[in-house]
Amino acid sequence: MLRDQFTSQLKEAMKAGQKRRVETIRMITAALKDKDIEARGSGKSVAAEDILALLQKMIKSRKESLEIYEKAGRTDLATQESEEIDIIQGFLPQQLSEAEAEAAISAAIAATGAASIKDMGKVVAALKGEYAGRMDFGKASALVKAKLGA
Repeated sequence: MLRDQFTSQLKEAMKAGQKRRVETIRMITAALKDKDIEARGSGKSVAAEDILALLQKMIKSRKESLEIYEKAGRTDLATQESEEIDIIQGFLPQQLSEAEAEAAISAAIAATGAASIKDMGKVVAALKGEYAGRMDFGKASALVKAKLGA
């Protein structure tokens, strides 16, 4: 499903002459091919959740680069990074709002029976299984830690 979306979006971008979009989608497909090769060695296949996680990782990397470029005064590179972030985010499902994320975390804590910070891994794993691609797990981990630590 997502792979087909990458291919069709790439064709559309090429026809429309959208250079940045073409480059970004090609970057995504190259990263996905690397993931396929890595999975082939272990005998597994790349699932949709893995693709969503890959896209989130790419966004996180670009956000870090964007911050560095802005501090260095490189607006040209900062603009490129923010355009790539927007393009990659277009392939992700709608992100959960703060309130939805809070509710999801509370539900995951209740479902896993987590009682202390030692159970944080179980809660985050449950969230990753259910909300892959829809939640920023860096922020979610901090929220889980705060709820379990309180």
